[in-house]
Amino acid sequence: MTKVTVAATQFACATGSEETLDKAEAMVRKAHAQGAQIILLQELFETPYFCKDQDPRYFALARSVEDNAVLARFAALAKELQVVLPFSFYERCGQAFYNSLAVLDADGTNLGIYRKSHIPQGPGYEEKYYFSPGDTGFKVFKTRYATIGCGICWDQWFPECARTMALLGAEILFYPTAIGSEPHDASIDSMPHWQRVMQGHAGANLMPLVASNRVGAEQGASCGLTFYGSSFIADHTGAKVAEADRNEETVLTATFDLEDVRAYRAAWGLFRDRRPDLYGVLAGLDGRAVR
Repeated sequence: MTKVTVAATQFACATGSEETLDKAEAMVRKAHAQGAQIILLQELFETPYFCKDQDPRYFALARSVEDNAVLARFAALAKELQVVLPFSFYERCGQAFYNSLAVLDADGTNLGIYRKSHIPQGPGYEEKYYFSPGDTGFKVFKTRYATIGCGICWDQWFPECARTMALLGAEILFYPTAIGSEPHDASIDSMPHWQRVMQGHAGANLMPLVASNRVGAEQGASCGLTFYGSSFIADHTGAKVAEADRNEETVLTATFDLEDVRAYRAAWGLFRDRRPDLYGVLAGLDGRAVR
């Protein structure tokens, strides 16, 4: 069988961690009941988005992979339901802190860690204070149901991330995110721009894409953010096949025949016609080719 059903969750994150974890588990169970085999939870869903402020108290939220009871809980859930969970969490490793994602396979096995590569910094999104740049490089994971590539939030704005995962063999792209209002300029609404960029990744790489965002207003010490939801699933042409609104707590699902998508991708000729000999400029920051 080459058909795979994927899901994106969308919900508000409460201050009480246990309440939010119970909600996340309920969302996973709801997605499973709808036939989902790979279920995406949103970025850093265990707590409200703490990066609104620079506050050293929040470093205490980080856990190592080995000492993470929440990770263990959701690994057990993945095993129970026989689903794959790309799981976003705040990781501590030695003296370093990362915005990380573990891929929990359908038997509960942790297939490995991806650490967020691109770290944003701006009003209300003070991530460089909390996270070191990821050192894993872009990765794909061969799960029971499909080979998947996972980026995290700010990674979603970089076509290099999506293309690298496609070249590594990804069949579906997954992006957990936490994105909403811009506290320094209330006139900015990046939602349509965000969706179009992500749809471009799906269309340019000819593979489905799943994006999961949170909803709700969250107040920090320095500012407040309103997360705009709008989670969605795109097919291999970039068309949205499922979409949430800006406020609802919900589960989205879609089913793809990976063999059909694979055949379409090969026939289109996009990867055949790539010219990596001309792409050296991408390896530098200032437009000069790195040789």
